[in-house]
Amino acid sequence: MGNRLLTHLRHVDLAVPDYDKQLDFYSGVWGLTKVAEDSGISFLAAEGSPEQYVVRLRKADEKRLDLVSYGAASRADVDTLAEQLLARGVQLVSRPGQVDTPGGGYGFRFFDVDGRTVEVSADVEVRRHRRIEEKESIPVKLSHVVLNSPDLNRTRAWYERHLGFALSDTLASPHMGEVMHFMRISDQHHSMAIARGPHTALHHVSFEMRGLDEYMRGSGRVMRAGFRKIWGPGRHMAGDNTFTYFLDPQGNTVEYTTELEVLDEDTWHPHVYDFSQPEVTDQWGTANAMNELIAKESFNDPDRGVFVAPPV
Repeated sequence: MGNRLLTHLRHVDLAVPDYDKQLDFYSGVWGLTKVAEDSGISFLAAEGSPEQYVVRLRKADEKRLDLVSYGAASRADVDTLAEQLLARGVQLVSRPGQVDTPGGGYGFRFFDVDGRTVEVSADVEVRRHRRIEEKESIPVKLSHVVLNSPDLNRTRAWYERHLGFALSDTLASPHMGEVMHFMRISDQHHSMAIARGPHTALHHVSFEMRGLDEYMRGSGRVMRAGFRKIWGPGRHMAGDNTFTYFLDPQGNTVEYTTELEVLDEDTWHPHVYDFSQPEVTDQWGTANAMNELIAKESFNDPDRGVFVAPPV
């Protein structure tokens, strides 16, 4: 993709009122490692990932998605992207410069069409990471993030135009029309998906496990710890990945997954899958049936921290 300047998903940053309970969850039963903490902000890494951290938690009065961070290959690419966004009227939160978070780097922030904050950075120091061993049921890395948007196709078009995302697949039904677009910036089937929802919010954050056994062991650990499982275990058709979804203590949806499809971008043609067919949402037939109540769990609370951005 000639105009693509993003390389991968780095981290997802959450603001939470019950900070201590949230930190205990992610650094405990969920299996991330706290690598830094300072005055109500903590940074959590995945042991198998070279990223300095994959989740940042911030103590706040109101729950919100603070930002989604992506990587770029070089400082020059960061500068090029910033210039392109400015020329197209996208509002920047900050100009390119040094990043003051673990690992440093060079980056900037801006608002997407739904008003959420996005960060792009390069030259972040690689974290010393390790191979996740057999039966070690902790996340290897951050897999993808799914965002709720009240205008699904406007958001899709914005990410395609401004950030070089490509459409991999779409979920739709005869009665509801299109409800989710799976978007990629590499040969990974999706690093982001956009879900149709009643308001702008986080839909879910997904973490990749080593393999099927580790995915099942991790899912079982979270269930035994008493956290609410809302859907799974199963295997999606779009992306061909496994899934088990839970609610974190603040009501955000988080997922364990593995085996996300790697595709040939030169030959790939997007599918439109009818999610009213049960094998589309779960090929195995092992997950509890998807219904309206389960779907609403991932609408999440309205994100009141978003900026009302112009639809450029």
